[in-house]
Amino acid sequence: MLKYICYPKCTTCQKAKKWLEDNQIEYELRDIKIDNPNIDELTEWYRKSGLPLKKFFNTSGLLYKSLDLKNKLPQMNDDEMLKLLASDGMLVKRPILIGEEFVLVGFKENDWKEKLAK
Repeated sequence: MLKYICYPKCTTCQKAKKWLEDNQIEYELRDIKIDNPNIDELTEWYRKSGLPLKKFFNTSGLLYKSLDLKNKLPQMNDDEMLKLLASDGMLVKRPILIGEEFVLVGFKENDWKEKLAK
């Protein structure tokens, strides 16, 4: 079953959840604020996604901005970034949809359609 990692108050997460339900796609929901991903999970998702690790940061979030990560991330290595992401779920871009062979970060409807086409 797909894992759907989200922050329920996030409007993009709500839109993605509605899309999953409208398309009758079953998933297991996980609230990222209550159950923050750990370093091992984040490492696995990062590798499976094929994306640069920086794409896992919620760049529009208040915490990202208050920590001035725009200027700090370029000097950080992957281990430091993963440790930072694991420290607070609000730093992680969402929603994240995890399947057997893929990880989608953020909600781009066309990407989701392509990966979930039956």
